[in-house]
Amino acid sequence: MNGHTNGHANGSHTADTSKPVPLWIAGEEVTTDATFDITSPSTGEKLWSAHGASPKHALQALDAAEKALKTWRRAKPAKIQEILLKAADIMESRSEELAGYMMQETGALEGFTQFNLTTTVADLRDVAGRAGNILGAIPNTMHDGQAALVFKEPYGVIFGIAPWNAPYILGARAWVYALAAGNTVLLKGSELCPRTFWAFGSIMKQAGLPDGVLSVIYHRPEDAVAVTNAVIESPIVKKVNFTGSTLVGSIIASKAGKELKPVLMELGGKASAIVCEDADVEKAAFQVALGSFLHAGQVCMATERILVHRSVLDQFAEALKGAAEKVYAPANDAPVLVSKATVEKNHKLLSDAESKGAKVLYGDVAAKESSAYRIRPVIVSGVKKEMDIFYTESFGPTVSIIAIESDEEAIAIANDTEYGLSGAIFTESLGRGLKIAREIDTGAVHINSMSIHDEPLLPHGGVKKSGWGRFNAQWGIEEFLKLKTVTYME
Repeated sequence: MNGHTNGHANGSHTADTSKPVPLWIAGEEVTTDATFDITSPSTGEKLWSAHGASPKHALQALDAAEKALKTWRRAKPAKIQEILLKAADIMESRSEELAGYMMQETGALEGFTQFNLTTTVADLRDVAGRAGNILGAIPNTMHDGQAALVFKEPYGVIFGIAPWNAPYILGARAWVYALAAGNTVLLKGSELCPRTFWAFGSIMKQAGLPDGVLSVIYHRPEDAVAVTNAVIESPIVKKVNFTGSTLVGSIIASKAGKELKPVLMELGGKASAIVCEDADVEKAAFQVALGSFLHAGQVCMATERILVHRSVLDQFAEALKGAAEKVYAPANDAPVLVSKATVEKNHKLLSDAESKGAKVLYGDVAAKESSAYRIRPVIVSGVKKEMDIFYTESFGPTVSIIAIESDEEAIAIANDTEYGLSGAIFTESLGRGLKIAREIDTGAVHINSMSIHDEPLLPHGGVKKSGWGRFNAQWGIEEFLKLKTVTYME
């Protein structure tokens, strides 16, 4: 570290975008010798640079978190509530500024960005009201004269890793449940949007969170392994939570497993939307289009496979093309993806599918765009198992239609994936929808609405290679509490 700068000494809480993005360590803005550039996926031009953490900076943040834990673990619910409610108010008052960071750094459209902000504000307020609901137990014991107490206690220092695609929602949940449970947190934000993650440190400083309770770092891409391993290996860290790709999640989980540390994982998905023959076709088509193309498909819950009963296949296909025109206006520029590699991945998946007999129902696979970061939505039909797109998560605005003959076939295809995060079912029979939902091996299923759904009141997480554990509401807080049994003899 080559110095600290306290950007809030003058009472201003807005970032100076003419300077590299600093880290937040122990309540202070920290600069380093290692900087890296941030490129706008919308324009391909440099936005600004950021200071990158080294293992030394990360360990310093852990030391601060361990020190802060001594008092924070005993913080009263009223104090936690006061800070989180103030933080929510601050996010609302700074929404224009915060939206600007996310849109510039990730290429997100204004609607999705506002959804991020409003959901995060709601999340903070929901958790604020739950801080006082942590309850232990007084169970019966086997022996006369003996009694027992079961305490719920914070783990200690938590390491949270959050991605770029919904940075406010996914970034906040990496620390807010842990903090409400009495833990302290080191948050590692994505190097693709450091200014967006910087905002968490700024907001919580402004809200009066004690120094060291939350530190926020990011690093150069080439320093990822060194920084992440140093943190997970540190005896100070007691639990890890990670939201991101299944590939990286496997690496994080393996490292944590070697260190015998528990993890909470929310990873990739391959969500199916099942359209039954009794579905409201127009409503289903619009919801499926939203679930496929929201944020250009860069959502882990995005619809990737549409399973349509053959009797309504033609009618649905026409309705879906019309819905796609409403969700995505072809006259506009093609949607922006955060990386050129993801655009290339979608093109390869589509080319492979076409070469093996799939037909393009909507869009133009060969369309030339103004930027290597852009790709237009594409719907392909006639997708078969031998095509790469059948099993591979596209994480882009590419979706497949597959004809089915029965509910049983739809269930079999929906379960024929290594993922299990979300899904959707469209039917006018609630009983039928519930019956199908019970058979799909996934963390969530949404009847008559799109597969993308995340709100503060409902548990969120996956099964299989989509991860394990749950964020949100009381379930999220429980993830960061451990049990201690105490017995005593009279």
